[in-house]
Amino acid sequence: MTVHLYQRDSYLREAEARVVKVEGKNVVLDSTVIHPTGGGVVHDTGKIIGREEYSIIDAIQDKESGDVIHVLDREPNLSRLDKVVVRLDWERRHRLMRLHTASHIIASIMYSKHNALITGGDIQPDYAKDDFGVDKLDKEEAEEVIRAANMIASRGLEVKVYWLSREEASRIPGIVKLANRLPPGREDKLRIVEIPGIDIQADGGPHVKNTGEIGRIELIKVENRGRGRKRMYYTVVP
Repeated sequence: MTVHLYQRDSYLREAEARVVKVEGKNVVLDSTVIHPTGGGVVHDTGKIIGREEYSIIDAIQDKESGDVIHVLDREPNLSRLDKVVVRLDWERRHRLMRLHTASHIIASIMYSKHNALITGGDIQPDYAKDDFGVDKLDKEEAEEVIRAANMIASRGLEVKVYWLSREEASRIPGIVKLANRLPPGREDKLRIVEIPGIDIQADGGPHVKNTGEIGRIELIKVENRGRGRKRMYYTVVP
């Protein structure tokens, strides 16, 4: 399985790797700094640099093997075992990290105040949207949630990342805030993202190290998506 380097260090911008497989424009490496689409967060972009330089335009995780499939802008002149450098588009990644950590804070507030689980979500570089399993969420209530989230973010809290066994993690209340989802993770270990005193979730994606990096969270709009499904759109600004 591809080693997901970003799960240990979300700030690692490039790394050396070896080619495992090439199929058309799709390349699998033995390790990568590139986060594939998953967990509601869109994929990273970047470069694979070998004899030539190729742009990574998509990244997909194979559900069976766990390999990250790097989709390139053209068929590469690469062979198995070639050594390459994989380089991250950092500006895009950092915005995704800021929004992702903001989403955990918002989810914790919705869970504690409204007993609401997330029923769907999508984080893009410019905005995020989350669906919550509640019958009522108007603009004023959403704005209050965002105000509370900004107060938490401004405290500059450490964001901790560590691993627990599935059994240990399952005993933590609120460890999963996605409705109808099992905790993410392969085999017996789950990656845990914790903002002490605020939120703890099983999560596989990149996050900032400190909530102060988020900046200011701004509500864009609230939508009624039907009974028991209210959608909140938001972004972050410096």
